[in-house]
Amino acid sequence: MGLIGFALLGLIVGLIARAAVPTGRHYGCLGTIVLGMVGSVVGGTIASVIAGDGLDLKPSGWIGSLLGAVIVLVVIRWKDSSD
Repeated sequence: MGLIGFALLGLIVGLIARAAVPTGRHYGCLGTIVLGMVGSVVGGTIASVIAGDGLDLKPSGWIGSLLGAVIVLVVIRWKDSSD
């Protein structure tokens, strides 16, 4: 997957994750793309740890990306509520 495809995946996944877990923060288009891309890496890393491959930083597919982005938003929401 090229960088443009990864960014498009990040945008779509970021939009879905933001709809699923509202944080009250306003992310722009770039923030949503970054959220989806970070979620992809988080999801891929968690999948590799579960599979027994160790701590391998790698992007994930649609479902792993969405789960990773939701995890990132839950952590952000938890951090905001503890402040």
